[in-house]
Amino acid sequence: MSFRQKLAKYLNNHAETQDNHIDTTLETRYFKTTKDKAMISLESFFKNGQGYELNAISNEHGEISVLKKKGKKCFIVVTVIMVRPFNTAIDLSVTTESFWPFDFGYSTRLIHQLYNDIQKEIPIIEK
Repeated sequence: MSFRQKLAKYLNNHAETQDNHIDTTLETRYFKTTKDKAMISLESFFKNGQGYELNAISNEHGEISVLKKKGKKCFIVVTVIMVRPFNTAIDLSVTTESFWPFDFGYSTRLIHQLYNDIQKEIPIIEK
């Protein structure tokens, strides 16, 4: 990652994961589960998690939108895609609401925290 890309990561209020991301820590994570089980686990995770409020759930599209109320306010979109049987990709998109147009990398840190919490609920597939 170049200096400009590292600087842009901190001077932005949005972060998301994808398969071939410049920042390898923000690559898509794959879990050993089905789409339906992942959706149920994620729904219960966000319902029981303090500071999170479920906004909408679309089982057909495999998306969950969540509002983070505790601490900095964020809008989170979780996308669940079943690649193969018992091989499901979970992508995260986080936008932080703030007075400034940047969040000093908070969105990226929240993605790392969410992936760590999700890994406790659903077994991950190592590449």
